[in-house]
Amino acid sequence: MTEQQQSAGGSAGGGFRRGRRIGVDVGDARIGVASCDPDGMLATPVETVPAGPGSQARLVAIAEEYEAVEVVVGLPRSLSGGEGPAAAKVRGYAGELAAKLAPVRVRLVDERMSTVTAAQGLRASGVKSKKGRSVIDQAAAVVILQSALEGEKTSGRPPGQLVEPVN
Repeated sequence: MTEQQQSAGGSAGGGFRRGRRIGVDVGDARIGVASCDPDGMLATPVETVPAGPGSQARLVAIAEEYEAVEVVVGLPRSLSGGEGPAAAKVRGYAGELAAKLAPVRVRLVDERMSTVTAAQGLRASGVKSKKGRSVIDQAAAVVILQSALEGEKTSGRPPGQLVEPVN
């Protein structure tokens, strides 16, 4: 069994690694947070954290509260798959977060269209866009986390890219 599988509650035989995960949608103003059950069946919204000083401390507290085995951070990419300034900013944020969360692993996963998907779902359920901005961030985190969970269950491999801690 690899160290990564052990730290995430997985098995040497592949498949889904059991344990709660936290999904994070990092934005300039707000950070949406979601969690899942230990079996990874369903991602649900947790809260919206104001971006800026103190945001990582709050994410660490949430990860501890939920006894997370992993934190999945959405990586904003263009539709063509390229990375711009927003992706670089999220990569830096994720590296700092990984240092604060160790030994809990942080992974970056493609978040293309997560906010659009979340906004469409909320509109369909009657949530107004101005009232729902913080809710949209949480819903985007749900989309990111649910996608990561489904990807791991389908492939038998951890989703996305492992983030190296940056001090």
